Parts: sequence; C-alpha cells; structure tokens
Amino acid sequence: MAELADNELVKKLAELKLEHEAYSHPACMTADELVANVPLASDKETHTKNLFLRDKKHGLFLVTHATSTAFNTKKLGALLKLQGKVNLRMADEALLEKHLKVKPGCVGPLCIVNDEAKEVTMVLDQALMDYDYIHSHPLRNDASVKMTPDALKKYLADSGIEAVVLDFGKDLPAPEPKKPVAAAAGGGGAKQANPGGMKKNAKKGETLLALQWKKEENFSGWYSDVIVLSEMISYYDISGCYILRPWSYKIWELIQVWFNAEIEKLGVENAYFPLFVSQDRLEKEKDHVEGFSPEVAWVTKSGEAELAKQIAIRPTSETIMYPAFSDWIQSHRDLPLKLNQWSNVVRWEFKDPTPFLRTREFLWQEGHTAHATFEEANEMVMAALDLYTRVYQELLCVPVIPGHKTEKEKFAGGHTTTTVEAYIPISGRAIQGATSHHLGQNFGKMFDIKYQTATGGTEIAWQTSWGLTTRTIGVMVMVHGDDTGLVMPPRVSPLQAVIIPIVSKKVTLQDATPYCEAVLADLKSKGIRAKFDDRTIYNPGWKYAHWEQKGVPIRIEVGPRDIENKTVRCVIRYNGDKIDMPVEALGDALVTKLDEIQTAMFEKAKGVRDDHVVQVTEWKDFVPNLEKHNLVLAPWCSGKNQEAEEWVKKTSREESLKNLGEEGEDERTATSVAAKTLCIPFDQPELPEGTKCIATGEPATCWVLWGRSY
Repeated sequence: MAELADNELVKKLAELKLEHEAYSHPACMTADELVANVPLASDKETHTKNLFLRDKKHGLFLVTHATSTAFNTKKLGALLKLQGKVNLRMADEALLEKHLKVKPGCVGPLCIVNDEAKEVTMVLDQALMDYDYIHSHPLRNDASVKMTPDALKKYLADSGIEAVVLDFGKDLPAPEPKKPVAAAAGGGGAKQANPGGMKKNAKKGETLLALQWKKEENFSGWYSDVIVLSEMISYYDISGCYILRPWSYKIWELIQVWFNAEIEKLGVENAYFPLFVSQDRLEKEKDHVEGFSPEVAWVTKSGEAELAKQIAIRPTSETIMYPAFSDWIQSHRDLPLKLNQWSNVVRWEFKDPTPFLRTREFLWQEGHTAHATFEEANEMVMAALDLYTRVYQELLCVPVIPGHKTEKEKFAGGHTTTTVEAYIPISGRAIQGATSHHLGQNFGKMFDIKYQTATGGTEIAWQTSWGLTTRTIGVMVMVHGDDTGLVMPPRVSPLQAVIIPIVSKKVTLQDATPYCEAVLADLKSKGIRAKFDDRTIYNPGWKYAHWEQKGVPIRIEVGPRDIENKTVRCVIRYNGDKIDMPVEALGDALVTKLDEIQTAMFEKAKGVRDDHVVQVTEWKDFVPNLEKHNLVLAPWCSGKNQEAEEWVKKTSREESLKNLGEEGEDERTATSVAAKTLCIPFDQPELPEGTKCIATGEPATCWVLWGRSY
C-alpha cells in the first residue's frame, strides 16, 4: 500500500526484489489480537508470534514461531543446546529498542536487520516452513507483510543473518527419572500434561471451533479461548480495550438490576456525572492523585488545536462529584446524600491487559455518600460491602473473604478501605473483588463540603465511596469454567434453559415446533430466561456444543419419543446429569432445579477455596504454601507496618524465584510470584497469647490474609 512504501523494511524487501505484499490493519499488540482481528485467507497462512528473550549468560534471542506452535523457554534452551544454567526471560523495552529499534507489540523477524552489532541470535520455527505464506509486522503493529518462507529465508541470508531453525514439536530426550512416589488409592496413572503448557498444534484443515487449550495446561490461553468463543468479547484495535458482546453485557445488566433494587432499599439514588475532570480538580487531593497518576489518560488537543489546559478522562469520580456535593450540602437537613452512578472509567494500565480483569476502559458502579457522623458513614461502608459479598456469593457463586485493607493497600486519600477477596483455584491466586472506602473528612476538607449543624455550628461531612466493576464477570469465568467453555450460574446466565428439537423423517421441525413452543411458554411464565433454538442450518450436535460452550445451565432435548411420552430430557451443564422430566409442571420443576444448581455451584467453589486457606505461624512455611496454590493466614503485628509488609513481598519474591531457578521477573508483570496482603479478615481465628508476627517477631495483634494476586 502507498502509506507503507516508505517503511524501511518494506523498502528493503523491494530492493532485494523479494515477492511480498504489505497491508494495513487495526493495531494489534499481541498475536492473539492478530488472530482475532486479522483473519487470513486459509489455514495455509499464519501470523507469527515473536519473543525477544535474554539470558544473562547466553545472550539475546529473537524467536519467531507460528501462532499455533507449542513453545516454552525451557525447551528452547534444550534445542539450542545451551550449556549450564539457563534463565531465558523476556528482555525489557530498553534492550528491544537498543538492539532491534522497535517498540513492544511491533516485533517481527524482519527487524533483525537492525541488529547491526550482530548480538541477537535469530531463531525460526521449523513449522513456519510448511506454510504457503507468513505474515509479520514491519516495525509497526498496524501493518503486516505477507511473504513466502523462502522469501523470508532469502531476506535473512541477503542481510547477513544466520538464522537457527528449530523444530519445537520435536520430542526431547526424557530427563533422568525421579524417585517414584506412591500412587493414590484407586490406581490410575497421572494425567499427561501438554508439554510446556502451550497450545496444541492444529492439523491443517481442522476446524478450531472448540477450545484449543485445556484449563490445567495453559490457563491464560484457555481463558482467552473461552471468552472469545463463547461470544463474550471481541478484540478492538486499541490495546487494553475490548468489545463486550451481548452475552457478557447481559450478565452485567442482570447484576445492575439486582444491585439497583438493593441500593434503593438503602436510600441510594442513581445519577450521572461528566466523563472529564480538570487538572486542577484532579490534583486537588495530593495522595489521591498520586495513587492514580500513572494511569490517568489526558486530552490535550481539540482537532488540530492544543487545549489551553489539558483535561483528564476520569480514573474515578471523587474529584468530579465532590464540588457538586459542596454546592448541594449546606445544612444537616441535606444529609445524608447517597448517590450511585453506572459509568465507564479509563485507567491507562500498562501491565498485561486481560479482558474483564485488567483493562484500560471498564464499566462499573461507583457509590458516593456524605453523612453527618463517622458512624453513619461506617454503616454505609459496611452495607455496600455486604452487597458486594452477596453479588459474588448469591449471584456469581463465588465465595469471597471480606476484610480491611492494610495501610499500604488502602485507597489513596481515604481513611480506611474494606474489600472482598476472591480465589482462583487453577492459578492459586487471589483477586480483589470489590472495595468500599471510608473516606473520613479528607475530601470534605479539600472540596469544602461543610454543613450547618442543628445547633448552628459548622462541620465537615464524613464520606464514603464504593465500587464494583465488570471484573466480576472475569472472576466468574475463571472460577467455574471448564474445558468445554463457560459454566454459568443460573441467576446471571443470559439464558437459563435452551430447547433443542431432535428432528427426523418421522418427526419434522414443523411437527416438533408446537410442542417446543408450549414448553417455552411454560418456562417463560415461571420467569425462566429460555430460548427455543429452531435454526435449521445447524444439527442438534452442533447446537449442543454451542450452548454448552456458552454455559447455559439447562439444555432441554425434545425428540420423537419425548413428544410421544409427553416428556423432555434435561441436561445439566455444571455436572452433566441427564434427567427425563414430564412436561406437566416443567416450569415449576426447573425453577427448583435452577436453585439447586445455584447452591451446588457455590458450595463446590467454597469447598475448593476453603481447602486452600491455611494458617502459617513460621516464615519457613510461608513460601512453600504459596507454591501449593494456597492463601496464607499469618499472624501480624500491625496493619500499619508498611516496612514489614514490603519485606514480606520482597523476601517471598526472592525465595520463589530461587525455587524456580530464575534470577528475576519483569517489573511490569501483572502476576508476580511475590505475596501481598489481601486483607485483614473480619472473621478472625483465635490468636493464642504470645503468638509472634511472622515478619518482625513482635507480638501479633491480628491474622492477615496473604497470597499471590492478580
């Protein structure tokens, strides 16, 4: 294309007279985004995944492999026959720009020519040579170059690059056998994991509608597969921003409906405030803005004109709402003021974006209240936190642990922060579910939120803020999903039952439709969200797989024998049970069944979580329990001891990395091996007299919950 003609690498391809095609497309930071947003003409073409790796002893490597190839750094070290200790890890941005002169997200094999000092080893995936065409970035992530494997090899050779071609599918010699361990009662061999936990190679011509990852083999790959293939999200051309499709947005709407009804009982009203905030207002509360400063997105231009003053896109709304609170609150009669808004916020997150969990734009509700006393504000804080507990446990079937945040982890500028913490079993990590903050009078002083008391005096209002985001959806997916797809809790499932006719020459769709529609009408009359899938372009088997992948709690099959016997077959998604039920009073029976499913899903998740919360009183047991995917309750001397808290974080990281045989981790990682405080749980186990703090050895005053966290 014309706009790519001046691209340095495209010009070099032309100079070398190599056949190629350069084209533009939406910006894609990752290979997954490329696959999702830039479809290729056939399965004989592939995008590439490119990794710039460094090893303190062995140097720098640029690895380019097909997006379907199973890859891991340990296998790379073995295939390269690197001697001694090998610790290959992602090189940082500075090294990337120094050696390859390219930004993160824009890397491809073509940029190796920028390594003028020849300090980077080029590694190519043998599988690339089996494709008709390879697509890769030419120093920018909004464009790709299509070329044949032979053209790529000639490009490298003519540029003086000796590439190492490796077969990542090659089996390595088996390691020395470890000492055998006793088999569990009942026998049976251990399940064979996918080597390296990476994606399985798809055979050419094979459809990839089913999940390509197993949850236990590669959790992050499984998660990406589930949310895309279940039609929850689509990728967008701005990294960290995603399209919420109707299936996921309906979940959010169902949470909204429930939550609105509950906050109305508390006297909270909905309102809406502007998206933008002036720099002066945002920076008025020093601690508050410092907490958000790295994540604030700024608007600096209007068309081609520079704005006289830049304005921020809200990272949160305290500084937007509270000037209005100052205007509206004049007397004790104006209190309490209780408002909630449903909105979007932008936090320019630079750690690895993950749909629902960590995104640059997300949806949330944020409640803001003002009160006459500290105690009234505290009651509001706890009432909001109780609602968050109920959202997770009663709607999403996810058990949470409520508690106070430590001083180090509390909301910037606030007095105290309360939280509900969830647990993701497959990764052994905690995740903050929602927070409710007692702001004290700090913001009231900053924004002059004063009121006249009944006795004629002047007082500063006591305030709260509390928020719940679309992160809830991601937590639900990770806790309940399986290798088939979503497993939806009935209360938030967009559809709770789907009716699928099994037609034949004996009973056609036209014959089955009145029976199915009568079943549908019965279900809807009982308040069940149901659908009759009468599409003729798909067979029953395809429909089964489709709705299982979307996690619908109950599948209702209607075949010729069912019509004859006035029954249906109900298949339960979360456990696979198959139940033949009469159509008479079916709606009432399924209302009961949906409640049973809701309860069973929560109890199952709670049992798993409870098995992974352990009490530890000595440091020697702390990191080993993290390695077992546990959350750790440990005795602590004070929630205000930030120095000791930092020591635990630092020391647990060092010990964990040592156990892994690694020297360090990328500071930008969103999933560190270090432990952090999750909360000081409200439900405190008995603390025996004389118990010492796990970090300082001083007398402990409470138990603190620790864990690795998202």
